[in-house]
Amino acid sequence: MKTDIVTGGAGFIGSHLCEYLLERGDHVICVDKLSSGKTDNIQHLMNNPNFTFREADITAKELDDNVDFIYHFASRASPVDYQEHPVETALSNSLGTHNMIKLALKNDATLLFASTSEIYGDPEEHPQTEEYWGNVNPIGLRSCYDESKRFGEALIMSYIRQHGLKAKIIRIFNTYGPRMRIDDGRVIPNFMKQSLNNEPITVYGDGSQTRSYCFVKDLVEGVYRMMNSGETGPINLGNPDEYSIIDTANIIKSLTKSSSEITFKKLPDDDPAKRRPDITKARERLGWEPKVNFEDGLKQTLEYFRKSLKIS
Repeated sequence: MKTDIVTGGAGFIGSHLCEYLLERGDHVICVDKLSSGKTDNIQHLMNNPNFTFREADITAKELDDNVDFIYHFASRASPVDYQEHPVETALSNSLGTHNMIKLALKNDATLLFASTSEIYGDPEEHPQTEEYWGNVNPIGLRSCYDESKRFGEALIMSYIRQHGLKAKIIRIFNTYGPRMRIDDGRVIPNFMKQSLNNEPITVYGDGSQTRSYCFVKDLVEGVYRMMNSGETGPINLGNPDEYSIIDTANIIKSLTKSSSEITFKKLPDDDPAKRRPDITKARERLGWEPKVNFEDGLKQTLEYFRKSLKIS
């Protein structure tokens, strides 16, 4: 039996990953300090004898577990969150990553680093390939996340070259699905919460900016394939189907049968105008591509939010 550590394992993506790894027959150690993650996400796993939950801050303490695989997902990922907690976010992806590197070297384990499409910033290349270096404001409001993920990638590559670290880098594009926090601040939970409550749907800018949304179960499959591949990466994981923000709002409004009006507010600083992954490498090297279409994924997410908000 393989032993995996999932940092940020009580979070949105992390909890789905823990569930998936348990289904594959692994022993899973979920590490989370419960800042943005929550035990509700993993409550259904607690009685599994192959599951261990540990409340811990990976920036404050080095772990000494005997492990085979380390999935490093511990970081706030919502712009609302990381702009309120910039130092914590920067340290999770720098000092926290360094601690995971040391644990991997101690165990001769493989480390997978969950990087992000945000390292591309407001891209001048579209769609974004892994060779694109990005267009990021290094001192802007989002830099605590963007730049710390970029640093995490650089640190890992340095350890690979100098110390033979076994590691992999994925760049995750917008992901959605059940267990997102309703107050997450990102597009889909925002629009769903507002639509379900028949409140004004808030669109920032004119709504022409685009995003590409990947359902969480598709993403987790890609994560697992990457860990069990011969690839180092970075490799993009996301859905190449692209939607404008205004189209996203209208789709969600239609699905919820909401009477909400769409309102417009000023676009936040450094908000990217477009985002779409080139997943050629994921297709060719991992045999992976998303399978869940946007509307089907939204319906599953909507059901989760209805229960969260106690709306029939």
